[in-house]
Amino acid sequence: MPKIVSIHSFRGGTGKSNITASLASLVARSGKRVGVVDTDIQSPGIHVIFGMNETNVEHTLNDYLWGRCSIQDAAYPVPQPVGELSIIPSSIKTNEIARILREGYDVTMLNEGFRDLVRELSLDYLFIDTHPGLNEETLLSIAISDILFIVMRPDRQDYQGTGVTVEVARKLAVPELYLVVNKVPQSFDPDALREQAETAYGCPVIEVLPHSEEMMQLSSEGVFALAFPTLPLSRSLQRMAAVIVASSEEG
Repeated sequence: MPKIVSIHSFRGGTGKSNITASLASLVARSGKRVGVVDTDIQSPGIHVIFGMNETNVEHTLNDYLWGRCSIQDAAYPVPQPVGELSIIPSSIKTNEIARILREGYDVTMLNEGFRDLVRELSLDYLFIDTHPGLNEETLLSIAISDILFIVMRPDRQDYQGTGVTVEVARKLAVPELYLVVNKVPQSFDPDALREQAETAYGCPVIEVLPHSEEMMQLSSEGVFALAFPTLPLSRSLQRMAAVIVASSEEG
């Protein structure tokens, strides 16, 4: 059965989109058919990581939500040799973003679009890059997820917000729920951070991801796990991708 994998964080700036891009690419490279939806409609950007040129994008997720096209019309193969991977970008046009902020959209259409996309593209995995925080859209993404990664930094504000998100995910009965501690400075003890987070939330930490200067240098101009496959951060992302694929095979 196809799996829906959501990557979420309570606050922005956690590295959620870079993690999503790497995991989706690694899973696609394993031979799976993968789709990525950028539902961070208010501040889209994952298309940049995949090297998409906005001038070549005729339709976006916004167009689907406003009835201008089918969801598959907004799906584009990524311009990289990563296997069968498609991305559904959100619009970066200021007037389109302003309309979302002003008028909102029918969230039920988003749910229908996810399922149509999985069916029409024969996907094995659909990755959802969510909007930070909790709103109607993120609650939907969490509720329909087979696997949910909650990304946090070793930061006091992140700790508090992550606790709220974990509680919501439990109430929505997400089958597989994991924490990801990201951007960890070298001076921190990763084992201590893992124990602290797991004790605080009663939730497994799948990986403690180190801060990476190479990630900063890449500046979202490429998929990190493909650009630097041998670095410790990429090794951690590879292990996460392996868990995703194993979950599908076991299920």
